[in-house]
Amino acid sequence: MKVIALNSSPRREGISKTGLLLDALAQGMREAGAEVEIIHLRQKKIKNCIGCYTCWTKSPGVCALKDDMTAELFPKWLEADIAVYATPLYHFALNASMKAFIERTLPVLEPFLERLDGKTVHPLRHGFNAPRGVVLSVAGFPEPSVFDQLSRYVRFLFGDRLLAEIYRPGAEMLSLPELAAITKDILEATARAGQEIVQSGSILAVTAERIQQPIGGDFDSFSSMANLFWKSCIREGLTPGEFHQRNPVPRPDSIETFMMVMVRALNRERASQTKATMQFTFSGEVEGVCHFKIEDGKIEAKKGASVNPDLIVESPFETWMDVITGKSDGQQLFMQQKYRASGDLSLLLRMKELFGGAG
Repeated sequence: MKVIALNSSPRREGISKTGLLLDALAQGMREAGAEVEIIHLRQKKIKNCIGCYTCWTKSPGVCALKDDMTAELFPKWLEADIAVYATPLYHFALNASMKAFIERTLPVLEPFLERLDGKTVHPLRHGFNAPRGVVLSVAGFPEPSVFDQLSRYVRFLFGDRLLAEIYRPGAEMLSLPELAAITKDILEATARAGQEIVQSGSILAVTAERIQQPIGGDFDSFSSMANLFWKSCIREGLTPGEFHQRNPVPRPDSIETFMMVMVRALNRERASQTKATMQFTFSGEVEGVCHFKIEDGKIEAKKGASVNPDLIVESPFETWMDVITGKSDGQQLFMQQKYRASGDLSLLLRMKELFGGAG
C-alpha cells in the first residue's frame, strides 16, 4: 500500500503540531506495512489553479501550469492508495496551501455532468486513480466542535473515499512539559490510528477518543495561560515562533497566573529530593498571598498563607515578575532591599535550579 502524506503547515519541524501528529500517524502506517512518503507543501512550488480548463480540453488530464504540482506531486498522488491531508485549522477550515493542492487535482476528473446518489458530479477520468483520503487537522481552540465546518467540507468533497478524520483541539498544549504523559498517549493513539487505517480502512471509536482526550484543564485555566502567552508576545514584540526560540517565561499579570507559571516551570527532576513550602506575599499593583508546597518532584499551589512556610518572599508584584522573567537579577535586588526574604534562604538561592527561567 502506498500512502502520500501531505503536510500543509507553514511551520517548521519541532514547532508544527500538524507535523507532530502526522509523524505519529505515518509511523503507525509504516508499522502496519504501508509505504509512506511525507511531503511538506511549504517546500514545494504550487501555483493557484487559474480556471482555464486546459486540463479538460487541450491536454486532457494534464495541467497547463508548470510547477512541482504538475511535475511531481500530482503523479505521486495518482499512484497512491491513500492520501493524508494534514492541515492546521485556518479560519475553521483547511489552509490555503492545502486548498491549492486540492484544486490542482482537477485533471483527475472529466468535464461531463452526471448524477450520483442525487448529486451532480464530474466522472473520474478513465485510467486515473483518486486515492482514498484521510484528513488530519489541529487547532488552538479547546473544543472538538471547532472542526465541524472542516468535517462537513471534507465529507462532502471526498464522500465514500474518505476513510478517516483525525482532529486534535488545544494542540498548542502538546508542547508543555507538564503534559508530557498526556501528549505521549495522544501520539501513541495517533500511531495506532495509522495502523488501523492500513489494516481495516477505519479508526476505532476508542482510538479517536484517545486522540481527542481533554487536555489543559478547564476553560478558565486554558484561556488564562493562552492569553498570558499572547500578552507576553505583544509586550516583548515577538512572534510566537520568536518567543519559543528565546524560551522566555510568560509574564504573570495576577496571583492566579503567577501560580500557573510557577507550577509549569518546576523542574521536577531537580526538585525530586526537595521538600519545602515557599510563600509569596505581594504588594503594589497586584496584592495577595500564595504558597507552593514542593515534595518528591511534585508541586501544589494554593492561594493564601501557609501554616509553616520554609521561605517567605515579600515583594512588590512587578518587582518579582521582573525576577522570574529574567528582567532583573534576583540576588542583586535582594541586596538592594527591593524585596525581602526570610526563613531558609538557601531555597531562594535555588530558585533558578528549581524553576528554570522562572526564578
